[in-house]
Amino acid sequence: MTDSPRGPEVVGFAPLVRPGARTLFLGNAPSVLSLQRQQYYGNPRNAFWPIMAQLCGFDAAAPYEQRAAALMSAGYAVWDVLAFCRRPGSLDAAVERDSMVANDFESFFAEYPSIERVFFTGGAAEANYRRLVRVAAPLRYRRLPSTSPAHTVSFETKLAAWRAALLD
Repeated sequence: MTDSPRGPEVVGFAPLVRPGARTLFLGNAPSVLSLQRQQYYGNPRNAFWPIMAQLCGFDAAAPYEQRAAALMSAGYAVWDVLAFCRRPGSLDAAVERDSMVANDFESFFAEYPSIERVFFTGGAAEANYRRLVRVAAPLRYRRLPSTSPAHTVSFETKLAAWRAALLD
């Protein structure tokens, strides 16, 4: 993240993905803590890694590289809708609408044609994807409860919803 006269610039990460991935989890843009740590869902209060650890059988406290490898080995990929935006802080609602640049999903889905499902990890990711992205790939889409600590639904409720979606 760098500062510009119009606000802090957020540049997203490369996707976590391997050939054969079948499901893509899409966030909106990395948080301040994620950017500092250079990790998807890097806020320790974010429920993404604890949920996926329960569903995939890995240790949520393992080093990031091990968690990412376990997730990808299970056929999951992670990316964000936005390649670039300006946003003070970490809240999706603070993203400057005119600054949003989407990732290249057409190329991504062409490179990883095994992806069948896209799960949005919150409402902003879904709204911005639908507004900014046009792809020809036949995909199934579903929004999941946000794993963000700002989304005050209980961990158990989030886990149950994610489990049901992944089994569907």
